[in-house]
Amino acid sequence: MAQTLEQIAAAMVADHKGLLAADESNASIKKRFDAVGVTNTEENRRDYREFMFRTTEAMQKYISGVILYDETIRQKAKDGTKLVDIITKMGSIPGIKVDTGAKPLIGFPGETLTEGLDGLDARMKEYYELGARFAKWRAVIEIGRKGDPQIPTRYAVKANNYALARYAAICQANGIVPMVEPEVLMDGDHTIERCQEVTEAVLSDLFAQLSAARVKLEGLILKPNMVISGVMAPKRVGVDEVAERTVKTFLRTVPAATAGIMFLSGGQSDEEATAHLSAMNAGFKTPWALSYSYGRALQAAAQKAWSGKPDNVAAGQKAFLHRAKMNSLAAAGKWKKDLEKAA
Repeated sequence: MAQTLEQIAAAMVADHKGLLAADESNASIKKRFDAVGVTNTEENRRDYREFMFRTTEAMQKYISGVILYDETIRQKAKDGTKLVDIITKMGSIPGIKVDTGAKPLIGFPGETLTEGLDGLDARMKEYYELGARFAKWRAVIEIGRKGDPQIPTRYAVKANNYALARYAAICQANGIVPMVEPEVLMDGDHTIERCQEVTEAVLSDLFAQLSAARVKLEGLILKPNMVISGVMAPKRVGVDEVAERTVKTFLRTVPAATAGIMFLSGGQSDEEATAHLSAMNAGFKTPWALSYSYGRALQAAAQKAWSGKPDNVAAGQKAFLHRAKMNSLAAAGKWKKDLEKAA
């Protein structure tokens, strides 16, 4: 029997599990492969993702779903098994990235608009047949440098949120849970106060547009940034303040009916992303589960350990298992720094 949107969304955030974001474009994964000396071929991309998906303990205990790229959702493992079937057998839910990327927003220098609505309904139908049960669309919101109050502009925020709402409605019409990702970038020199101000404005407008598009919040997952200082800020605040400001921002802007919040790591280090998530869950009660949908923060250590060598697959899987376990503990508010010594 087919699961409802609400059932799928609930399963995505159940039992302190989170998502493995393995939806890097071929160009994006090339940068990561270059860093560990791996040639960016289709075979290497398949082999890398296959060993992650076959890391049994990590996938079964700590990963509720996997966000895939168009190439990956169509790929087969070395033995001919569909990668989607490997994920499903592990008890995880296959998902798919469906936007076509952020492009320059004409008339608004320094800002972007994420594209991909053209033909999306037909693509959703195909992805459903290929096994996807949730999808992801990322909007990119940049904060102006040196205190520039003009960026983001109200128009850029509204244009990106309109696209997110249209995408979400199309997903739900096709039986697919939409994950909406309005990422306020941590690039730049902004203060945490400025990040909070922008994040609140973005989320307030987003949920107004989702309501206008008649999107059912019980069948929707929010994938937001944390409220955090810019990476080039003269003064960056600590874990407790990040946790407090982030939770306060969501309590002000995110309806309780939303199925769950699964954070992006957004350029944070592995441990930083884990520490922030754990502090939120340990220190605050919220109407939604707070979990993780991490790419680099789950994969970087595994990629380095593997380095494209078949003999290193076990080491790569061990690194992935460790990071997945640490983040699951964070989703329960039980992560401690000294647990990292087990890596």
